[in-house]
Amino acid sequence: MSANTFRRLLLVLGAAFTAAFIVVCIPPFLKNPDILEAFAGGFVNPYASGYALDIFFTWGILAAWVVYEARTKAIRHGWIALALGVVPGVAVGFAFYLLLRLEQESATN
Repeated sequence: MSANTFRRLLLVLGAAFTAAFIVVCIPPFLKNPDILEAFAGGFVNPYASGYALDIFFTWGILAAWVVYEARTKAIRHGWIALALGVVPGVAVGFAFYLLLRLEQESATN
């Protein structure tokens, strides 16, 4: 896969998740803007709990990677990826970080 194809795929997947998040999550949140209830909604049954835990741990792994590469490879602005990992979600934060990393690594080469 070429770097351009990879970039495009990251952009498409990040945008698709953002659109799905807006369609699925925003309308119920606007009806009842209780952030704690929205958070707890991810734990309504054992299966949802498993998916929610996967997301939390994936965000934690992303955070460890961002901090590590900030110190070892001088990748800057990774905090934006971590914020995007909270809202709209880890899929967007991860895609953003990979794009950021690609840009910064290609600029140094």
